[in-house]
Amino acid sequence: MLKEALAASAAVAAQCADSERVEALGSVLAAKPCHVALTVARGSSDHAASYFASLAMSHIGVPVASLPMSIATLQAAPLRVSGELAIAFSQSGRSPDLVDTMTALREAGALTVSAVNAPESPLAQACEYRLPLRAGPERSVAATKSYIAMLSISAQLVAYWQRDERLLDALHGLPDTLVDAAALDWSAAVAALRDAERMIVIGRGLGLAIAQEAALKLKETSGIQAEAFSSAEVRHGPMELIDRDYPLLVFAPRGPEQAGLIRLASDMRARGARVLLAVPDDACDAPGAGMQLPLATTRHPALDPIAAIQTFYVMAAQLAAARGRDPDAPRHLNKITETH
Repeated sequence: MLKEALAASAAVAAQCADSERVEALGSVLAAKPCHVALTVARGSSDHAASYFASLAMSHIGVPVASLPMSIATLQAAPLRVSGELAIAFSQSGRSPDLVDTMTALREAGALTVSAVNAPESPLAQACEYRLPLRAGPERSVAATKSYIAMLSISAQLVAYWQRDERLLDALHGLPDTLVDAAALDWSAAVAALRDAERMIVIGRGLGLAIAQEAALKLKETSGIQAEAFSSAEVRHGPMELIDRDYPLLVFAPRGPEQAGLIRLASDMRARGARVLLAVPDDACDAPGAGMQLPLATTRHPALDPIAAIQTFYVMAAQLAAARGRDPDAPRHLNKITETH
């Protein structure tokens, strides 16, 4: 897991060096705008889809929804999607429900796209457009580099769709930032979470996607019952769970949501929660917000969550080892999950 997480920078560099497919798709979308977009994915891939959705909605204004696959497969619903974008995210591209859903959407007239790490997989073959992740074979059960590759291909697609030169330039600098992000010291988080049994991971906006992914990895590799929430949602029902010494990991990268996330961290620290606040060094002057974990910054705030999850992955591998678990062999899990 750790070795493959550290290979993410090379995957992003490979994408930037061969962007012809994503540039062509961006031109198609710009020339013939869709009214809505659908994402199709499960697990870590669905968290990548969440990042794409947030980025596309905030930068382009196209509403994006996650499609429950059973709507297309088990229920065979007559989906009215002609001319709309449907994008599937997957590492293996082999789960039957993903393939069948994208086949149904293509037959219904949707513009179908696969962002998949296996370019010759059934999912890639089922879609009209293919965006290879270029992450190389992923052997770790807990996906890392392919997830980061999905985030970066999402940012590339939105950048070419919007013709955003600033975002494209920032993507070319992302591989070096990922190397720096992997070297940041989160050992304090390992000590704080070594004995945790349950916790909440918080994000908002583009950062919610990495909170979701971090919670899944804490389950998969350390056996911690971690749940992800938006900072706006945690003040509702989940607040009841948070009492003294309850662990919270709060991702607060740059962006309009950052100030509110830092305030939430301070509020929860005042309640006695054990708060780990992941924030750039120059962004937080709140000593009452809890233990601060450093975050790297990229050339564009929209890419900061990608650097944040890179840092988290290194910590997650270290935490699993500290808890006496093997992050490369999570119990009861397989590399490829085939659902119907």
